[in-house]
Parts: sequence; C-alpha cells; structure tokens
Amino acid sequence: MLRQVIELFDLLDSSKVNGKTIKKLLYKRDQKNILVKTVYGEKGETDFIKVKIPGINGKSKGGDVPTLGIIGRLGGLGAYPEKIGFVSDGDGALTVLSVALKLLEMSTQRDYLDGDVIIATHITPNAPIRIHDPVPFMDSPIDIFTMNKHEVDGEMDAILSVDATKGNRVINHKGFAISPTVKQGYILRVSEDLLNIMEIVTGRFPVVFPITTQDITPYGNGIYHLNSILQPSVATSAPVVGVAITTEIAVPGCATGATHLTDIEVAGRFCIEVAKSFGKKCCRFYDEQEFERINKLYGGLCHLQTLKE
Repeated sequence: MLRQVIELFDLLDSSKVNGKTIKKLLYKRDQKNILVKTVYGEKGETDFIKVKIPGINGKSKGGDVPTLGIIGRLGGLGAYPEKIGFVSDGDGALTVLSVALKLLEMSTQRDYLDGDVIIATHITPNAPIRIHDPVPFMDSPIDIFTMNKHEVDGEMDAILSVDATKGNRVINHKGFAISPTVKQGYILRVSEDLLNIMEIVTGRFPVVFPITTQDITPYGNGIYHLNSILQPSVATSAPVVGVAITTEIAVPGCATGATHLTDIEVAGRFCIEVAKSFGKKCCRFYDEQEFERINKLYGGLCHLQTLKE
C-alpha cells in the first residue's frame, strides 16, 4: 500500500487541501459513492468525507454480509498558519483514505470484498492546537458529537477507529497497536481474530494498548481521556476497536515531520485484511454469547455512552 499512502500524503500535506481534493482523486478510480459535506463549528470548518465501497454480497447489493466501518479520527491535518506541514494528528485520516484508495483500485481489478466497507473521516488543514498533558494535542473546528454524527454510520456492524495515539506514556511501541473491543459501555476481551491478523500483517507479536473506563465515556464530561480514538463507541451499539498509530515516546499531535509513512502502510494493510475476513464472517470482534451473559449477570452499561450531569 505504500504507493497509495504516498499519493494521499502528497495531497494532504497542503494548506489548501479540502474534501473536494480527495473526492476528485477517488473519482478517478471510478468511485461515485462519495459524500463530502462542509460543516461549520465555533472554531472553524471542516469537510467530512464518507466513501462506501460495495461488496459483492453486501447490504448495498441486497446481501446479508455485515458492513465494516473504518473511521479516521483526528482534530486536524494541519495547524496553519501556526504550523507549516502535515501534523502527527492527521495519521488517522491518512491511513483510512489510503485504505479507500487501495480498495477502489482492487475493485477495478475485480478483486471485490464480500461485504460493504464504509470509510469516513474529515479534512481540515487549519485546526487549532489544544493544551494536553503530557504533550499538546490538535483541537478540532467542530465538537465530538458533530464528528460522530457524520462519521459513525448506522449501517456499520463493526468499527475500526484509526487515530494517532502518540501523546502519552503508556504505549511505548513504534508502529500500531489495537485496543480491546468496546461495546455499549463494556471493555471486552481482545479479539483473538484481530490478534491473528495483526501477527500475520506485521510478522511480529501483536501489540495491545491499555484503555480505561474514562476513555470510553463521551468527551465533555471533565474526565481525562487518552485521546478520541474510542469516541465512536459512544455513538453506536456496534463493537469498536481502536487502531492506534503509536511511537515509543510521547509525540505532540501538533508536531510536524512526525508521520512515518511505513507505519501508516502497515496499519492500512491491517485494516484491509480485517475487511476481507470480516466480510467472510471469519473475523469476530467479540463473543456474542459471552456478551449476552455478562449483560445478564451484571446489567447494561449503556449509561457510560452518555453525558451525565
């Protein structure tokens, strides 16, 4: 996938990039199912982009194969004019858009997946910077609830949420890591199927990053969050797994020159292999029977998906 990553990076590393820029690129791959919408917030504007790639037995074709959602989380691609260049925080968008480009090129070769894949992210080159411990983050022109509204699709039966997760001291690994599965307020066991895919894609032992109950509650409640990687879980009943682009040391989200294209490529390949297996119904994000039992024993935790006063 390295060519696709480089092609997208060249486009996204610009103070002039917007949703139309990416839409034009994807249109060249004969993809017409692209939605771009400009949304305005208190701190500026951003372009949301959503791409649906139909599978041969997916819901869009009347089939019953589940749909995978791949969401690129970020505050912004850049912090112009304060910062010049692509910031570390943009890794999530770069990853998922590279995945979209690769899947579209596969379809032109008649390499179709079984199920539909919906890819969503947003494009903004001039987002504000936000103070965060231990290093500064990128802020977003729009709030997290607006972000979830435009990126989390009701058709998604499972979600991979891809985000740069470098501004911390609890993940000391360069590359990418996955989270335990989160569903309706529960932090569930790590998916063995996802671990298997990660091993094969990387050729190394899988890496899982720690999350806490705080991380799966909505932003805006005054509680510390690792970052926004698991915020899609507050807006859906589908299982969500974070795919974190990581480093050995804490790197500011607003840092430029901190994107490692080879790490993006591996994370993107992982997403594609998950999409292949998920469409064949041989990649489970969680154990349905065990989830039913834990709810029966201890009750639902959906209140963790809401803001409490």
